[in-house]
Amino acid sequence: MQTKVFTSLFFTCLLLFLSACSEEKTVQVKKEIPPLAVNIITVKKEAIPIWKQYTGMTKASSDQEVRARVSGILEEIYFQDGQAVKKEQKLFKIQQSEYIAALNAAKAKKRQDEASLALAIADVNRYKPLVDEGLAPRATLEQYQAQKAGLEAAIFGDIAEIHNAQLNLSYTIVTAPISGNISARHVDIGNLVGQGESTLLTTIVKIDPIYAYFSPSQKDVRMFQKYRNKDKPDAFITVPSSMAEIRLDGYVDFKNNSVDPLTSTITMRATIDNKKGKVLPGTFVYVNLFINDKYKFLMIPPEVIFNDQLGSFVYIVDENSKIKRADIETGYSSRFYVSILKGLKDGDKLIISSLVKLKEGREVETIDVTQTQGIASILKENNLIPKKR
Repeated sequence: MQTKVFTSLFFTCLLLFLSACSEEKTVQVKKEIPPLAVNIITVKKEAIPIWKQYTGMTKASSDQEVRARVSGILEEIYFQDGQAVKKEQKLFKIQQSEYIAALNAAKAKKRQDEASLALAIADVNRYKPLVDEGLAPRATLEQYQAQKAGLEAAIFGDIAEIHNAQLNLSYTIVTAPISGNISARHVDIGNLVGQGESTLLTTIVKIDPIYAYFSPSQKDVRMFQKYRNKDKPDAFITVPSSMAEIRLDGYVDFKNNSVDPLTSTITMRATIDNKKGKVLPGTFVYVNLFINDKYKFLMIPPEVIFNDQLGSFVYIVDENSKIKRADIETGYSSRFYVSILKGLKDGDKLIISSLVKLKEGREVETIDVTQTQGIASILKENNLIPKKR
């Protein structure tokens, strides 16, 4: 019996000892958890460029129809469909023989009238002294003077006819009215063009610069007019694609003078630099309109904001180097930043890394990356600092 009691006491003591060791190890493990390394940015209320984004559609800055101004058989085509052409570049040649003949006939008519005028002048000069001396009738002199005046008028008409013939001959060589991209031709060599109508030969669109039309609401337009600080505010368009996002810069230079009654919007236009022809007319784009950069905001990156049943919050580092939840109220937002109306103040250390590991109360070691990952750096990296013009 004593042996059994002793054995039972022994195992009880052993279990108590092991339990105490386990608790001690747990305490040691808890004490040995190292601080979590996190990147932080120091938030600050400062002047931030404000951009507003709209959907829009591009349109050629000039769209010209190339038509035949004289009739005839098309003899030559000097371009390839779809190529870029320069202003005054030769595009088509219409048969010229008829117009060369008309020009030569007009010139011959002028020479004939000039010869007749020379004779009329000689007659006037010969008869004038005879009339002055009473040796010839004045009626004959007046007849020669009338012939002279008529021939002078005829020569002016000949000059006009020659000019018209030269114009018609020049129209047989059809040139580009603007620089741009040419469409496919609408006619082929051997076709009769310009017979009774100004035949459409092709079209040319100018895509540098290219226009981007968008339609903000009346409220946005009023805000824009109130806060803008440039006569031609900066703008840029982006074209999302599967390969890479295209961005082109420009400025706003047009606002319509009436409101669309169906949508309560006002059409505006951005003129966009498109020297490399990356964007074609009719492309769906996002138009980003610069509003102002003179007002101060406290901005943070949108990706660090959490949401739960209590609302929006972020994690900051308190004075004891521990993680602290900060409930916030947000205002204006974009894909690059969100303004904070309540919940943060200048100097707060906002955690922007290791977000899935954050737990309130945990100790952290901080690395301040405000200079490289702060809002100012984000704006610069994404070319959101307005250029001086």
